Parts: sequence; C-alpha cells; structure tokens
Amino acid sequence: MKTNQYLIDFYNTYDEDSRLTLKHGTVEFLTTMRYIEKYISPGNHVLEIGAGTGRYSHALARQGYTVDAVELVSHNIEVFRKNTLPNEDITVTQGNALDLSSFPDNKYDITLLLGPLYHLYNSEDKQQALREAIRVTKQGGIIFAAYVISDGCLLDEGFNHGNINVAEYIKNGLLDSETFAAKSEPKDLFELVRKENIDELMSIFPTTRLHYVATDGCSLLMREAIDKMDNDTFDLYLKYHFATCEREDLAGITSHAIDIFKK
Repeated sequence: MKTNQYLIDFYNTYDEDSRLTLKHGTVEFLTTMRYIEKYISPGNHVLEIGAGTGRYSHALARQGYTVDAVELVSHNIEVFRKNTLPNEDITVTQGNALDLSSFPDNKYDITLLLGPLYHLYNSEDKQQALREAIRVTKQGGIIFAAYVISDGCLLDEGFNHGNINVAEYIKNGLLDSETFAAKSEPKDLFELVRKENIDELMSIFPTTRLHYVATDGCSLLMREAIDKMDNDTFDLYLKYHFATCEREDLAGITSHAIDIFKK
C-alpha cells in the first residue's frame, strides 16, 4: 500500500477536527498559536501546508489574515470547506507537501508545515517538504515545522496508557533496545523523531532557528489529570507550560514539537 493511502484511510475515519478541542489537546493548539502571534502582522499572507480540517487556517482567517491552505486528504478538505465562514479570506486546494510547484517563490510571510512531517519516513522526503516550504516563503519570512517526538509518545502511549507494547516494538525493530530511538514505517502512520534528528535535517538549509518548542509538553502524558482541572487550575498549568516549553532540559518530554525558523 502506498504511503498516501495509509493516510487517506486513517483520516477518513479519524476525528481530526476534535483532536485539538479536548482540554489536554488545546495545549498544543494554544502554544502554536501563541508563537504564530509573536511573528504575524496585519496584512500578512499565510500558507498552511497539510492543513487538515483547517483548525489553524480558520483561526487565522477569522483574525483577518489572508490564508491559502493545501491538504492531501479529500475528506479533510470537505470538513475544511464546511467550517469556512463567509467573511474568511481563505482558499484550500488539494496538494502534496513534496510538490508545491503551483505556488510561486517568495510569496508568503508565514508558512505553516504543521502536519506533513508526521508522515514522511526518510530524510530526503522530509528535506524536500522543508525545501518547498522555505521556497514559497518570503526572505525574512517565518516557517513553523511540526514533528511527532518519540520519547513523549513512548512515555504516553507505551508506558502510561499501554497502547504501544514496548517489548514488541523492540522485538520488531521499531525501537532500539539500548537507546530506545524509534524507527517508523508508513503503516505505522506517524514518524517519530528526536531533536537531534531535526537538527540534522535543518543543517543543510540557510535558515536561522528562532525557537524550538515542546508544544504539548507533558499534556498527553497527563491527559486525564488535565481534563479534570477546573478553569483556574488549567490556566495556571498553561502559564507553567508556556514558561517552560523552550527549556532544553525538557525538550524531549513532549509528544509534539515545533521548529520555528526564519528564511
């Protein structure tokens, strides 16, 4: 089965639109939006590559920004269009992060690559997606690239919730028995990486890193406790998370991270 078909089958049945609306799931969304808002300015033109159902694209369009979105999966595009309000200056087209040839060089002030790198399984493809995102961004523009981080997922899905059989993963060669570094294949759906892998990917590009952010930190690991928090406690937890999400000593203990860099 081709990689794209695994994704299409998954997202045809997965409620992607609700993933970021559960209380623990909002941490990733609120953190990402907090950093976007540091750099976005009135009149900016945004491209979201791999927009899913449009959670970020719609949020930005509703703030008055012009947004173009690209999405691979037809089902996600249908949901995206249903969620579009009449006053949004937004477009969505079907496309692949590896080939943005329909988009010109140096067009966008802000480029979001918040999903495709989850589903690319070799360095060449990851760097091609990054190369395309950088190409379409203006000189001095900002790119946000998101990744799924292996240690946070292993702690959460493996040791805490038991959705991953760690011993079986080691036996099948998907986890190194000494370092616990992950190896993924398209049928696994998500490519799990560590920060050193991201550093290596980015080493070939003439960009400047602005932030490396643990976007959800321990939020998935603590999902049951977070979902039970009252609003005041949750606000305090968010304040803690925002204060610590760039700390190098905590960078690996997250399920998702964003690398934010300038062209």
